[in-house]
Amino acid sequence: FARGLEQCLQKNGIGVESAAPEFSKLQPANRETSGLGFTNKYNTYSILNELRWALDPEAELPRDSIVPLTKTTWFDPRTNPRLAFVDLEGTLQRRTLMQTVTKHITDCRGVIVTLGLAEVWRDTKANVFVNRTPIPSLFKSDPDRYEFQLSSFADNWANLEAIYELLTRYGHPDFRIIVTVSPVPLMDTFSTLDIVVANAWAKSLLRAVAQEWAMTHPNVDYFPSYEIVKSSDPAAVWEQDLRHVTGPGVQHIMKLFLRKYIE
Repeated sequence: FARGLEQCLQKNGIGVESAAPEFSKLQPANRETSGLGFTNKYNTYSILNELRWALDPEAELPRDSIVPLTKTTWFDPRTNPRLAFVDLEGTLQRRTLMQTVTKHITDCRGVIVTLGLAEVWRDTKANVFVNRTPIPSLFKSDPDRYEFQLSSFADNWANLEAIYELLTRYGHPDFRIIVTVSPVPLMDTFSTLDIVVANAWAKSLLRAVAQEWAMTHPNVDYFPSYEIVKSSDPAAVWEQDLRHVTGPGVQHIMKLFLRKYIE
C-alpha cells in the first residue's frame, strides 16, 4: 500500500526520498515484485529502530542480529525478505544503503508513517524487535531465539512518541507527519485469537493510537486511507486476493490526499 502511495506522489512531481534512486540496483528474488519492498517497515518498533540507527549517532544496529542462513548466505531480519539472500558483506552493504537513504528524512518537510502490524517478534539474543515474522528457516536453526508478542496501545504509543522526538531533534525544522493505517488485513495470526478477531483487534488498536498521536501534536495529522478503503465497495477497491488495494483504489485515495495536502 505504501509503495502505491509513493508512485502516485512521484507522478505528481513530489520528491519521495523513500523511493530513492540508490535502491534501483536492488533486484528482487521474484521478478514480479519490486526490490523496493525490501525496505518495507511493518510495525512501530521497526520504524523507530530504522530512524534511530540512521539519525542517532549513539545508536547502532546490533551486529549479532544479522544471522547466517547457510555457509554462504546471511539475513537481516530488520528488512523484508524480497531480495535474494547474499553473503555477509552483501547483507551489510544493503544495511548501510538503507541507513544512508533513511538519513535523507532530515531534508523532508513531510513524513508519511503507515502503521501495519501490531503482532511483533523480538530477537531475544540481540534484544531487538524484528520487522516481521522471521522466515521459517530461522525457527529451524534456532527455535527459541524469536519471541512472539502482541504489542499494546502503550507500546505503540511509546514508539510513536520516540519517533516524534527523533524527528524533532534531527529532522527538518518544519517537519509535518501524516499518519495512516494500512487497510491490508492479516493473512494469518500467531496469537490464540481467531484470524478475523485478531485482524479487527490489531487494526482497531493501530487506528486508535494513530488518532491519539495526531490529536497530541499540531504537526501530526491522520489521513483516513483506512476508512476510505473499508467504507468503499469491496469490488471497487480490493484485488482478487481481498488483501491488496487495486490501482484505481490507490489513485482515488491519492486524489483525496493531494486535494487535502497539496492542491
